[in-house]
Amino acid sequence: MLNQILQQLADGEFHSGESLGEALGVSRAAVWKQLKKLDELDIPYSSVKGKGYRLHDAIELLDEQRILDALQPRLDRLDILLDVPSTNTYLFDRARDYMGQRYAVLAEKQSGGRGRRGRRWVSPFGKNIYLSLLVSFAGGLQALEGLSLVTAIAVERALVKLGISDIGLKWPNDVYASGKKLAGILLEVTGEYNSHCQVVIGIGLNLAMSEQDAADIDQPWAELRSLKPGLSRNQVASALLDELLAVVDEFQRHGFEPFQQYWCERDVFAEREVRIVGPKQELQGVVKGVNRKGELMLRTERGMETVTAGEISVRAAD
Repeated sequence: MLNQILQQLADGEFHSGESLGEALGVSRAAVWKQLKKLDELDIPYSSVKGKGYRLHDAIELLDEQRILDALQPRLDRLDILLDVPSTNTYLFDRARDYMGQRYAVLAEKQSGGRGRRGRRWVSPFGKNIYLSLLVSFAGGLQALEGLSLVTAIAVERALVKLGISDIGLKWPNDVYASGKKLAGILLEVTGEYNSHCQVVIGIGLNLAMSEQDAADIDQPWAELRSLKPGLSRNQVASALLDELLAVVDEFQRHGFEPFQQYWCERDVFAEREVRIVGPKQELQGVVKGVNRKGELMLRTERGMETVTAGEISVRAAD
């Protein structure tokens, strides 16, 4: 019932408790009980005597059928959740029951969204894209080399198709717009080291962030709404998922090598001096692209070195 009420209120206009009850076939008291749940979801709304209820901001709820209609037939299951701690965790906990299937989850809100290195991913209700995709791989962990980079490429290609320009990639898996972070990626793996495994590919994409929502973000950030006003949230979700499924298809057939040059041409740090900050050491050098495994190539004072993804950070040199 809460989802139905949100659909009624999504336009940001006032709706009386009586009209909401009539639309849903329930009493005004039942409507009021559901509206109290908006507080739990941190959805700001107003209640004005004689006028009714309205959301402070109009929202576009995700529409499962609209998204599925825009996809090529490469997906076995799609769930759209109102509120979840983490779409990655949701799929990871269910992975064993969906071996060999492609299972995607989108959420309106995450209460415990996660980024790389344990960082929190800010995930307000109904504003951005929180997407996870479960995919099975044969060949163990070696078959996954470069997958995080390929996922970033999928995000970049989807945005280009939506008419967004000046999109760049930051190793190993961030997407930037005009020098600011627009999207992040988190991969989690379960299964055998040398045999079949499953990967949950998580993508968080900023679509419409308020300054209040972003108060806890500790780096420069970008949002699609500012880059191209009027984008439909369902259109973005469809384009992103469709492109992700397409690149996963190609990656499973050919690995990272076909994507290597594409990545290098869009690397925001290409030929720039950077610091590689890890838990135990730091490296400094000039970025010289990535190799066929998706490892970063860094020219240092000791010569050419390769850097593997892990608990590290890539920053512009001081």
